[in-house]
Amino acid sequence: MRNLTPTSITQAFADYARDAPSERTRTLLVGLAGHLHSFVRENKVTQAEWDAAIGALTRATEFTDDKRNEYILFSDLLGVSSLVDMINTAGSGTPSSVLGPFHIEGAPELPNGGDLWKGQVGEPLVVSGRVTDGKGAPAAGTVLALWQNGGNGLYAQQDPAHSPTNYHARLTVADDGSFAFSTVRPVSYTVPDDGPAGDMLRALGRHAWRPAHLHMIVHAPGHRPLITEFFPEDDKYLDADAVFGVRAGLVLPFRKVTDRGALPAALAARDSLPMPVWAATIDLTLPPA
Repeated sequence: MRNLTPTSITQAFADYARDAPSERTRTLLVGLAGHLHSFVRENKVTQAEWDAAIGALTRATEFTDDKRNEYILFSDLLGVSSLVDMINTAGSGTPSSVLGPFHIEGAPELPNGGDLWKGQVGEPLVVSGRVTDGKGAPAAGTVLALWQNGGNGLYAQQDPAHSPTNYHARLTVADDGSFAFSTVRPVSYTVPDDGPAGDMLRALGRHAWRPAHLHMIVHAPGHRPLITEFFPEDDKYLDADAVFGVRAGLVLPFRKVTDRGALPAALAARDSLPMPVWAATIDLTLPPA
């Protein structure tokens, strides 16, 4: 198209894509280009500013490998990952949240009532609960994918002192939907901020902290996987999560338990679990199938 103007270029892009084989792909990319064009026009973006943006994306490749993805980090810190999650979440059941960058497939099996803590650094935490469907029936056959950081603030992928599956597990709930396990109380930590995504945080005067949390993916027969995370109600970063992952329904009391008899039976019998311990109850309600 000849004689393009700052206004007509947006329609020109849409016209060029009229023969796209996928209408959905055309809708998404034409919409994206339109928003980008509007952003450039409204903010009168300079050549130097655009070069800086391209440079940040180029630098992101230097920080991306099989353990870290700087582009996902940008998405998280911009709130896009959380927004995609929220607009696609079910309207009922336990809320979902962002996946996070440290989930691994093929984690070791953990028996119901098993231990992830193993005496490592940090305060032991007992987690118990029940998984039910939307009608209150136990969700037998449900498998929980569990992962979290250690008491030193590091995930297994960041900590060469431990195995690559440390604090990662898959647990099958009992026939009545109940589950229990012991682990370490998670701690607040900072997302990686040594790359261009961190530069963006500093340019905005933002911090890189996430509140402590437990990750979980709920795999239940006849239901979509539920990706979520749970936060202790006393964490000081709940209202300033760098990746916008906190939901009101995912904030839980973590309480101190001094009486071993108050623990789930499978854990009360374990003498290696020192008292007192922290305890949290997580009752999950699955969204509709």
